[in-house]
Formats: sequence, structure tokens, C-alpha cells
Amino acid sequence: MSRVGEISASPPASDRVARLVVAARGGDQVAFTALYGRFHRVVHAVVLTRCRRGEDADLVQDVFATAFEKLPDLLEPAAFPGWLLTIARRRAIEGLRRPLSVAPLDEAHEPGVSPPPRAEALEALEAIRALPEAYAETLVMRLVEGLSGPEIAERTGLTEGSVRVNLHRGMALLRERLTSEPSVRTEPRRREP
Repeated sequence: MSRVGEISASPPASDRVARLVVAARGGDQVAFTALYGRFHRVVHAVVLTRCRRGEDADLVQDVFATAFEKLPDLLEPAAFPGWLLTIARRRAIEGLRRPLSVAPLDEAHEPGVSPPPRAEALEALEAIRALPEAYAETLVMRLVEGLSGPEIAERTGLTEGSVRVNLHRGMALLRERLTSEPSVRTEPRRREP
């Protein structure tokens, strides 16, 4: 019972996540749905940083299906964010190793004609993918998924200071790449497990 004038603090996010994990392990679908709601954007960012265009939605679903199946193997419920992102990274890398079933469309445009905004966004995404992994993931979480620095920290297990550093250094490198090259068409770096 709190005294008058005291503010009762809500439990830290890691405690809430741990409780959801324990409930989901027990078969509580609502708890797992809550975990999905909380983490699907960071999983999508991790996958999008590595996968081919058009594969991201399927890979996100695959990551959560795998997590649900392997949830009993997770020893420490509070470690769920890092564990889930490890699954996402591995699934995305496995996806890169599979052969393409459909040839990608050529997105070239006529010289002298401004490319459509979608093409510019794809160019920016390719430039982000070429950055070091920590910067690329954090930038996609911020710029594509729209998460704030504290939200990224909470959902990844990084400190807010680390997120700020990754965003600052990543943006500096991204600006440098986008302003120094007239057309950034780099292949995403393949990251080995």
C-alpha cells in the first residue's frame, strides 16, 4: 500500500515482457498476441535490413511461428527481445541463401527523368543496408518503422545511449553515402551467422 503523495510506478518493460512470455509458454494466445504486437516492428526492421524485397512479411510471420514453437526452450523470459531478434536475423540470412523463385523487376528509369518516390525510397533502403549491421537495424527501426529511441531500446535490449549513438553514427554515414554518390545502387551485404 502506498503512502499519500507517493506515485506508484508501473513495472519495468522487461518485467511486463517476462510475464507475457511466461503466460504464452502456458498456452495463453492473448499473451503471445501481445508479444507480437509489441515486437513485430523491430522484427520487421531486422528482417528488412537483410532480406530480398517482397520476402519480409513472410519472414516476419515465420519468425513468430518459430518463436512460438521454441518458447519453452527460452530459459530466461526477460531475455525474450534479444532471443527473438536472433531468430529474426537467422531466418533472414537463411532467406538470402535460398534461390530466387521469381526474377526481380528492373527498376531502372529513363535518364533525365526523376525516379518515382518509391524508387528513391528503395535507393535509400539499399544505402541503409550497406551500413554496418547495428546502424542499419537501428535506422530501419527509426526511419521505416517509426519507433522512437526509447522504444527501440526497450524492444531490443540496447541502452538508450547505444541507440542514440547508433542513430547518430548511422545517419552520418547514410548522409555521407547519399550525398557523395549520385546513385547509390549497392547490393546489401550478406552477413554470416
